[in-house]
Amino acid sequence: MKITIAKSPAELGKAAGARAAVLIRQAITDHGKANVILATGTSQFETLNQLLHEDLDWGKVTMFHLDEYIGLPLAHPASFRKYLQERFLAKVPSLQAVHLIDGEVDAEAECERLGVLIREHPIDVALVGVGENGHLAFNDPPADFDTERPYLIVTLDEPCRRQQMNEGWFASLEEVPTQAISMSVKQIMKSAHIICSVPDARKAQAVKNSLEQAVSNQFPASILQQHPSCTFFLDESSAQLLSQKASTP
Repeated sequence: MKITIAKSPAELGKAAGARAAVLIRQAITDHGKANVILATGTSQFETLNQLLHEDLDWGKVTMFHLDEYIGLPLAHPASFRKYLQERFLAKVPSLQAVHLIDGEVDAEAECERLGVLIREHPIDVALVGVGENGHLAFNDPPADFDTERPYLIVTLDEPCRRQQMNEGWFASLEEVPTQAISMSVKQIMKSAHIICSVPDARKAQAVKNSLEQAVSNQFPASILQQHPSCTFFLDESSAQLLSQKASTP
């Protein structure tokens, strides 16, 4: 695992997006194609923006994403499908394939559908973030580190739901759905390379727990310590509680 610390979210995103592009290009060179996971939320704004400016053969890329609320309409501002369609998919040439999570259909059937697809597409590069409660995707603590299911139905805890409200995606806590479809921890860890972008001071405690606590499902993102090719991209604010500083990108 590597850690880089940038001065600002913008610099963090440039470094993370550029590194992701290098890894995607390498996968295309090695295999003729690349399978990627994209994350959503405010932590990914700058990383995705940089990725959009990279010279990549998108026609050889298949995309999955991490999670989606159950029962939330596609038209809702907080829909992660809407986020990706507007912020990414509308701005790149046609990808080889796009596999978005549909939270408006039968959730168990959707988990099974996506599970079959992702088993057929080993992930080369995964872009992820860390929640204020330390979650990885929507795997809130205590996260299930053992399930082999690629996607599962999860119940969102109050800190997770409150973060979504505080970020402005919902007007009140009551409006935030209580369940979602999430990629499982084990499935994320099967990715060949992981790029973890975590800006902002409000994530500082979660960053410290993820990097300095022993690996535990009480700190879900701590599992990334065990990944052979994971890089945390932080800014000075999110890194402020770390005991040891890391290199700048």
